Amino acid sequence: MKSIFKIMISIFAGTWALMSCSPEEFGLGSVDVKPGDLVPGIAYKIEADAQNPNIIHLTSLMDKKYTPLWDHPQGRSQSQSVTLRIPFPGTYTVKFGVQTRGGIVYGEATTFKVESFYAPFVEDEMWEMLTGGVDQEKTWYLDLDAEAVSRNFLGPLYFYGTDNGWLGDCLKEGGDCWNWNPDYKGNSWLMDAADFGSMTFDLKGGAHVKVNHATIPGRGQESGTYLLDTDNKTMRMTDAAPLHDSGRDGVVIDWGNIRILSLTKDHMQLAVLRDAVLSGEGACLLVYNYISKEYKDNWTPGEVAEPEPPYTGDANNDLTTSVTTTRKWVMSAATPYNWTDLAGGLLNPWNSAQDYINSGWAPYNAATIKNISLSLAKTGARAGTYTFTDGSAHAISGTYTIDDKNNIQFDKAISFVIADWVSLSTTADKTLRLLKTETDASGAISGIWLGARDPVKAEYAAYHFVPGGTVAADPMAAWKTALVGKTFKPDVNWFADWVEFPPNFAGGWTSASTFGNDFTSNGWVWDAKVKAVAESASLSFRQDGNDIKADLKQTLDGKPYEATGTVTIDPDKNILKISIPLVDYKGTAAEWLPTTNTKSVSGSKNDWYFVSHGGANLNNVDTQGLWLGVVSNSIAGGDTKDEVLVYHFVKN
Repeated sequence: MKSIFKIMISIFAGTWALMSCSPEEFGLGSVDVKPGDLVPGIAYKIEADAQNPNIIHLTSLMDKKYTPLWDHPQGRSQSQSVTLRIPFPGTYTVKFGVQTRGGIVYGEATTFKVESFYAPFVEDEMWEMLTGGVDQEKTWYLDLDAEAVSRNFLGPLYFYGTDNGWLGDCLKEGGDCWNWNPDYKGNSWLMDAADFGSMTFDLKGGAHVKVNHATIPGRGQESGTYLLDTDNKTMRMTDAAPLHDSGRDGVVIDWGNIRILSLTKDHMQLAVLRDAVLSGEGACLLVYNYISKEYKDNWTPGEVAEPEPPYTGDANNDLTTSVTTTRKWVMSAATPYNWTDLAGGLLNPWNSAQDYINSGWAPYNAATIKNISLSLAKTGARAGTYTFTDGSAHAISGTYTIDDKNNIQFDKAISFVIADWVSLSTTADKTLRLLKTETDASGAISGIWLGARDPVKAEYAAYHFVPGGTVAADPMAAWKTALVGKTFKPDVNWFADWVEFPPNFAGGWTSASTFGNDFTSNGWVWDAKVKAVAESASLSFRQDGNDIKADLKQTLDGKPYEATGTVTIDPDKNILKISIPLVDYKGTAAEWLPTTNTKSVSGSKNDWYFVSHGGANLNNVDTQGLWLGVVSNSIAGGDTKDEVLVYHFVKN
């Protein structure tokens, strides 16, 4: 149906009298531009298209030395001219400004009126996907609910560079283009899980939007209008903000200025600009991920496998075999017990006996804990004999078998007190499961966690044992063999990772295919400049008398740079104290990466964790390289989580 009607431009009274000056005569010249200078007819003009009055042309009349700044019904622009395609009748506002030597100057807002509805402008499929079509409405939800479930995206919020646009494309050559798409399960600090409310777009006699901000009482129910720019993939919302979390409500200046990154029948991504000053974190696009009501109502999770503990080795061999097939384990005096989730994650942040005492509820009894031990002797591939020694030094002996889930099946029920109300007890089926192991820098098992599955809760009661009855060899021998006389370079394919705190350094989300020549997926930390610095760098270890020295070489600020420092190794804590900063990525996207352990929780900014990660350990550095880590986030230091950043070096 074709319906083109007349458009009437209604500008604030008196402004058209200024049109006696032609654009060529406009001569602000070297003087500063004032708001009163930026008026229609002199600084810019608003014109209806001669053939279609629903097309509005905005044209800057300013000298080309001024960058025009348009705030119009379909978004913002810095072009000399802008064409608006407005399907609905109504009164619309334009605000015009310029970038001058003295900063940004805006004039007063100007209104214009569109008299009629023009249907072809809402026939683009984006309108239908957003609203369901003419005379329809469609409701959208943030893709995270109160049960912490994201149904389509990895989570409710992604982060992009300020020059990313539709489908993540970079809108400007060499622009600020990167992205980080965090999964909510591993990054729940992003926002608390909640019912965030809903957002409904309609095309019923106009383009209207209603937003119920269930987690932001200050916004509550908002009703407004919106316009899509289907060519530039933007949206302008007026009198309403897109659905978002309360924690970021105050870090965006203009919630109505929206860039659309994707839109389908079921999924949508809307981006707003995080302000550098308000956030204190730098400018970027906050990309909120939405799903349609229809998709949410019809989504089924499918069969979700129950999480499994991380241990997947040969349990009977690891429990019994060192030099012989008999091995004794003693209960850890530092961390004798804890509870874990089904994936083996510890539920309490205890690292010492004092931590139990400080908790105010977790009992600790050194007198009983020192007596508790477990000796195992292998008699078959999945069988053996055991002797538990309880807290009163009484022996409990028998036989055991191990199933394919690493459950140790004892021949009798076992239960004895560790401290006060906490006991070591097998399950009703007389089992304990090997949940996970700890390894030292050489890859040898230095601790085990045995767990009893709770019959009701999704957790294990976990008991911590360490090797007993052995005498360590020269603790420095393995370190010297692994490091001295060797040179390592940053791994440009598996450059870095982020893992949990010691002692386990569990987790991580990068891989050997994350970096390399992919300069867009993780542009916030990896680009061609970062790779060039990494390729220029090397870290060598050498013996110098009784000392171990580290020699660093790299390109820094475009010039060769070298530094030498002393390395002191703590073999018990797997810490290398290196007296010089390591590779500096100044002048690149990764210049924010720490060169020392500035958030150290171990006592010195020179402390680097030697981390067994990605299959690497002290015995295989020649083939697997080495991981050196520093604290990147610390709850004790005021951050929202505990995290270690690890850098990967491979042998040159």
